[in-house]
Amino acid sequence: MFDNINKLNRNQKFLLLAMIPFYFLIIAFFYDSPEQILLGLYNIIKEPDLLITDYMVVGGIGAAFVNASLLTLVSLFIVYMLDMDVDGHTVTACCLMFGFSLFGKNIINIWYILLGVWLYAIYHKAPLSKFIYIGLYGTSLSPIITQILQITTLSPVVKFLLSLFVGVLIGFILPPLSSHLYATHRGFSLYNVGFSAGIISTVIASIFKSFGIESQSRLIWSTGNNDTLFVALAVLFLTMILVGCSKDRRGIIGYLKILISSGVNAPDYLRRVGIRSTFINMGINGLVATLIVVMVGGDLNGPTIGGIFTIVGFSSTGKHLLNILPIMVGVYLASLVKVWDISDPAPLITCLMATTLAPIAGRFGFLAGVLAGFIHSSVALNIVSIYDGMNLYNNGFAGGIVASFLVPIINSFKDRKDRVEKVI
Repeated sequence: MFDNINKLNRNQKFLLLAMIPFYFLIIAFFYDSPEQILLGLYNIIKEPDLLITDYMVVGGIGAAFVNASLLTLVSLFIVYMLDMDVDGHTVTACCLMFGFSLFGKNIINIWYILLGVWLYAIYHKAPLSKFIYIGLYGTSLSPIITQILQITTLSPVVKFLLSLFVGVLIGFILPPLSSHLYATHRGFSLYNVGFSAGIISTVIASIFKSFGIESQSRLIWSTGNNDTLFVALAVLFLTMILVGCSKDRRGIIGYLKILISSGVNAPDYLRRVGIRSTFINMGINGLVATLIVVMVGGDLNGPTIGGIFTIVGFSSTGKHLLNILPIMVGVYLASLVKVWDISDPAPLITCLMATTLAPIAGRFGFLAGVLAGFIHSSVALNIVSIYDGMNLYNNGFAGGIVASFLVPIINSFKDRKDRVEKVI
């Protein structure tokens, strides 16, 4: 069954991918009772979602997992109903939806943005399937919707209409903006929609401030759950690795092919080397990321599991062990000389999310990756203040800036070296 993605029928592919949210949906009820989960979901919906808001504190671990699982299953259902097939980008989108639904996206605040993307498709007489992944990624701006609904000086009707207008506008402008900005970093930052979302959130936050509407980033962060959450994650990732390695060596051979990929332009590993090799890559990256969080003294919670699943998701479209570790080493080295510790909440998330720059390490080598991670840590930890935590893909925005800044410089030195070698 797992030899090649093309040997599974469409229903089997979606069912296989749905096993991830189903796994956590079951686990949720080991943490909390149904009554506690329902109350937790209500708290998640009504609370502001600005960075960093850990739903495991706001609603409890059970409610956080249920919220994330439901949103992931809904996302899969939308893709399925659009008559699309599963590829690497489906895996990435669903893993990101799961991860960020642990600290920012909920079953209420994502819909206006998706509506805007749908209206954009109608306006251009194009199928929604062409833009749905941009829409799913674009829900990183969902905290803006919740924030508008929290404005106490406006009537409920005005808040509803304003949140609807802003959400639809965000969804409508995301596709053209993402397409345009891709040329800026040329595929060296994997979180392209995050780059676009950062610009949109900066503009919106600036407009809000002009009308006296200000918000502040927050820090709601759960601790003390490493033992049980580590087991839950380790079981999932080890299962992925075992499934990928089962039967014969083809899964491992395909994984070795992934390791020589640069990751530039988000290559679809699911199509290139098959599901078994991709599962090995996802499992290894997820397990290593989890171990890193624990080893540096960090906490496993909603935000860090979100970061881990960002790595896992992009392990089907660009990330592998050899191109993410240099970036993480760069962030870690930065923590030794800068004014923060790697186990602090924001730096720890940055260490995980900075792997958006994995293609730089994949194309230019280990030292270039370390440099990229070192620079990225400073940009990511300071840029969030521009839009007051309204963009969940903060590292996507920072990564786009760093890649746009660093890649031309690296290329200029590389071109000079190539010219000298040709002369010699």
